[in-house]
Amino acid sequence: MSTLNDSKLNRLLRSQPEDVVLTSSWLAKEGYSYDLQKRYRKSKWFDSIGTGALVRHGKKVDYLAGICALQSQLGLSVHPGGKTALSLQGKSHYLEVSTKRAQLFGSEHENLPSWFRKYDWGLELKTTLSSFLPPDIGLIDFEYKGFTVKVSSPARAILECLYQAPQKQPLLEVYELMEGLNNLRPANVNKLLINCTSVKAKRLFLYMAEKAEHAWFNHIKIDELDLGCGKRSIVKNGVYVPKYKITVPKELEDNNG
Repeated sequence: MSTLNDSKLNRLLRSQPEDVVLTSSWLAKEGYSYDLQKRYRKSKWFDSIGTGALVRHGKKVDYLAGICALQSQLGLSVHPGGKTALSLQGKSHYLEVSTKRAQLFGSEHENLPSWFRKYDWGLELKTTLSSFLPPDIGLIDFEYKGFTVKVSSPARAILECLYQAPQKQPLLEVYELMEGLNNLRPANVNKLLINCTSVKAKRLFLYMAEKAEHAWFNHIKIDELDLGCGKRSIVKNGVYVPKYKITVPKELEDNNG
């Protein structure tokens, strides 16, 4: 390898954390041609984890490294959300979430590259693509192994859970998660609720926040929210809550913390 290419390699190795995924398209934009990338693989500096993605030779990376590449190199909005985001921030006691499966959320019509979909990350990935929330609000930086990943803030994570409820997410479980969120900032919650297009998620969020008797609930500007019209039967044979025009499971309505 030439001195110039050797210098470029050293610069790349110094500038990128060891546990990241590097996409071929991003590397090419940074001046590392596909031919040069091929030589790096042949020289055992990098390994391929699928078409279009490289990792340091011998490194076993996890899904957050893949998420980092999707966000910072490919400009996708895919992020850990729901219970996974809460677990990463220590807000969930459902520990199996972080070890067996991860909930990812992204914008509608986004295409995840095949290398990300097909690689064995060591756990099951459940991806929901929807535009019920804008992709640029309610996310926070999560520092991990020398790089940063955008994950859902607690308030956004609860809305993502409620968006999937009750088919993919038990409501009583979400309420137990909501009970632990004592310190949400009303301004952030208001912004999320105003921009959320899921009437079901918004009504359930307000119902649960009020039921949990969180102090921040008193600062939510309910009159500014579009809560739709008509009743929403969230579950069959449940209990009707007139204030929010929703039918919820009896065990949830009877739960007093």
